[in-house]
Amino acid sequence: MTAFTRIKALLAFAVFIVAACGNDSNNPASNTNARNPAGAGPAPVSLGSAGDPGASGSYAILAKSGISSVPGSAVTGDMGLSPAAASFVTGFALIADSTNVFATSTQVAGKVFASNYAVPSPINLTTAIGSMQGAYTDAASRSTPDFLELGTGNIGGQTLVPGLYKWTSTVTIPANLVIAGGANDVWIFQTSGDLTMAAAKIVTLSGGARAKNIFWQVAGQATLGANSHFEGVILSKTAITLQTGATMNGRALAQTQVALQQATITQPAQ
Repeated sequence: MTAFTRIKALLAFAVFIVAACGNDSNNPASNTNARNPAGAGPAPVSLGSAGDPGASGSYAILAKSGISSVPGSAVTGDMGLSPAAASFVTGFALIADSTNVFATSTQVAGKVFASNYAVPSPINLTTAIGSMQGAYTDAASRSTPDFLELGTGNIGGQTLVPGLYKWTSTVTIPANLVIAGGANDVWIFQTSGDLTMAAAKIVTLSGGARAKNIFWQVAGQATLGANSHFEGVILSKTAITLQTGATMNGRALAQTQVALQQATITQPAQ
């Protein structure tokens, strides 16, 4: 083999490696049109492994600037706050564990972590916040929606099948809503505005649909009205508020604050 031939072979190998690294069809972040390999709809948004304290999928509530409760709220699952300190978790009457790694509350069936608690909580929370932000970016960057501007943002009374939905305005749920599909199907809802659910309205799952596979990417704030019931994972660029008596089966992942007003959040079954 001549020197010229060897150089050509090396260049061809380098081009192959670059192409392989830059085209990971298993990573939705690198393929915004990725489809769900296990069912209908888009590929799911990765929240990391449940049980990994560095993954956003390990928390029922995860926020950056504050988590508040008007007692008595009820949270099933862990809560995490970073970079704000534990003093910005208000209304929960926290009781620090002897290790100072976490705290507990009578309103939380789980542990409460904050950035100023003992190691390894600070690094775990920094990683989890990064996971949350990455999940938001992934969900927001999915292109080629299956449904565009459905109901001009008013989705009350609808039955929503698996797919990628996109709105360039606020999304409202002024009437009951059904999300229908199989256990492995996926829904991603993208809105560049707010998400607002009216009081006493209900999101119902049918056909085996699971809350863990429903992702609401909200560029504004999400507000669930008094005595309403909601299903899915909210990824909010700003705040999430559950008004008096509201219940949610899912995760509240906010890049500012989460506020509960005598409300209930239960992390979804895996």
